[in-house]
Order: sequence, then C-alpha cells, then structure tokens
Amino acid sequence: MGFAAPSLKGRALRLLSQREHSRTELERKLAKYEEVPGTLAAALDELAAKDFISEARVVQSVVHQRAPRMGAARVRQELQHKGIAPEAIAQAVAGLRESETSRAFEVWRRRFEVPPQDAKERARQMRFLMARGFSGAVVAKVLRMDPTEPDAFS
Repeated sequence: MGFAAPSLKGRALRLLSQREHSRTELERKLAKYEEVPGTLAAALDELAAKDFISEARVVQSVVHQRAPRMGAARVRQELQHKGIAPEAIAQAVAGLRESETSRAFEVWRRRFEVPPQDAKERARQMRFLMARGFSGAVVAKVLRMDPTEPDAFS
C-alpha cells in the first residue's frame, strides 16, 4: 500500500497552521503540487470561505511582528510581496506613520545608544535605520534627538 500525498487543502492547512499566509503566498507555494488545473483555486476558495485565509489577519500579523523593528517602507514592501490589496496596505502603513519616529528611535537606541561623533559614524547609523525602512526625514530627526531627554517625542 503506497503513501498518499497530502491534498492541496491539507498542504494549505499545514502552512496556515505555522503562520498566517495570504492567498497569493499559498498559490505561490502550492502551484507545483496542483495536478488538475483549477483544483488549487477551489481548495483556496473553500478555505477562504471558512475564514482560514484572512487578508486582515495577515496584515495584522506582519504589522505586529515587523513594526517594532522596521519602518513603514519595509512593512509596505513585505505586504506587497504577500499580495495584499493596495487599500489594505495603505491603511496599515498610515497607522504606522504616527509612531514612526518613536519606533525608529527605539531601534536606534537598542543598536547604538550614543549619538554619532563624526560624519562617518553618522552615515553608518543613517544607513542602518534606512535599511530597516525608516524614511530619511525620520532618520535625520532621530539622529538630532538627545537620548537623555525624557520628552524627546513631544
């Protein structure tokens, strides 16, 4: 008696049990297992109808996991890669804008603790923050802040 390969729905459920996946991600990961055209779409339609696939939960998960360490630009990029609708991305990123400076400051503080002492170090710190998706304006503001001031964000 041979071993039966897991169904497309079974494979999708296994992926969803590990973390939230968008429909686009599941299509990308499971396309190679689809033997009969249309069966993957049907399986994903069924899972979406039962709320196993939720774009809103994917957005919430990405924002929750990435926002403390990443800027809005990186969060937007990750959501785009996951195939999230542009309106949902815009809404999620708009919500991050309010806390962008304080999040960037926290990332900077954990990594550097002391302001740059020269142009070379300033450039290094700027590159570090910008690589994490914080805008140039936010990075410049963070590097002008006095880390010893209790009300640095008011």
